Amino acid sequence: MNKKIFLTTIILSIIGCIMIYSSSYVWSTFKYGNSYKYVINQSIFLIIGIILMKLFSKIDYKIYKKYANTFLGICFLLLLLVLIPGIGTVRNGSRSWFGFFGFGFQPSELSKIALIIFTSKYLSNNDKYKRNTLKFIIPIMLIILLFFGIILLEPDFGSGMVIVCSLIGIIFISGCDISIFIKIGILGIVGIIILILIAPYRLDRITSFLNPWLDPLGSGFQMIQSLYAIGPGGILGFGFLSSRQKHFYLPEPQTDFIFSIITEEFGFFGSAILLSLFAYLFYSLIKKAVKTNDLFGKYLIFGFTFLLIFQTLLNLCVVVGLVPITGVTLPFISYGGSSLLVSMISIGIILNVT
Repeated sequence: MNKKIFLTTIILSIIGCIMIYSSSYVWSTFKYGNSYKYVINQSIFLIIGIILMKLFSKIDYKIYKKYANTFLGICFLLLLLVLIPGIGTVRNGSRSWFGFFGFGFQPSELSKIALIIFTSKYLSNNDKYKRNTLKFIIPIMLIILLFFGIILLEPDFGSGMVIVCSLIGIIFISGCDISIFIKIGILGIVGIIILILIAPYRLDRITSFLNPWLDPLGSGFQMIQSLYAIGPGGILGFGFLSSRQKHFYLPEPQTDFIFSIITEEFGFFGSAILLSLFAYLFYSLIKKAVKTNDLFGKYLIFGFTFLLIFQTLLNLCVVVGLVPITGVTLPFISYGGSSLLVSMISIGIILNVT
């Protein structure tokens, strides 16, 4: 096992638990009468996540290739089931959860693992066809778009985009004709524009992104409060537990916008340390991927690394106002059991490959 990757993952997750407490204790006390509600839940998932990471680091990764199709089929059925009223649970306007004893689980998170394993298997088995668009790209793109379409029905545009970008990243490094990606990019832009136009809430997010002050108490409220948290943080911030925006200004700051609270409390210096940990983790993972000789293993590492990178970048870009709000969490840091467990399992599989 690569101890540096393992320890960096644990450090990031512990920082996440600490900042979940700091960002959530005001809201948690008001809503549940227990300031430790969110951090206790996340700590439970962290312990489970560490166990799963250790477990998956011991399982021979080649076994996933054998059961890739079965795993993908199960995830497909789960994504369909969650859309059925009475089975799937609605949270924040999205029917993307299964509820169990007060906890929630998102099948779209599990689908990330299944799709990366399946795509890695497909690319390694069909490497000789990578210059042929019809035989190589079209079949896998149809499967990716099928899952993307189902996830959009929840709707969960952010998770869908992370999955698509990660899988296209694996296809790109496989060495196929780059002109294919120019065509995919053009189609992707057109598709995104259509998706935005047919869903009023997405158009509201674009409008609030371009100028959040047009509707400061509505669609632009969350972005404005995020910037109000980041701006005053300065070099060193206000100090641990001293954020102002978590006092019912920034909605649910322990989830998508936890980086705003980190910047407010620890300033530029604290944010730079956190981002350095992410950069070191991603550099280490890519370095391991490049050195891996087995084609299936190489694609697995690249796939899970791209998944973490794209999700991290998308979250950070949302928080600082570079892209519209998508509802994507910051890996290892934001509150969310499904996201944490999937990130931990991803690292576990990578550790086994290396």
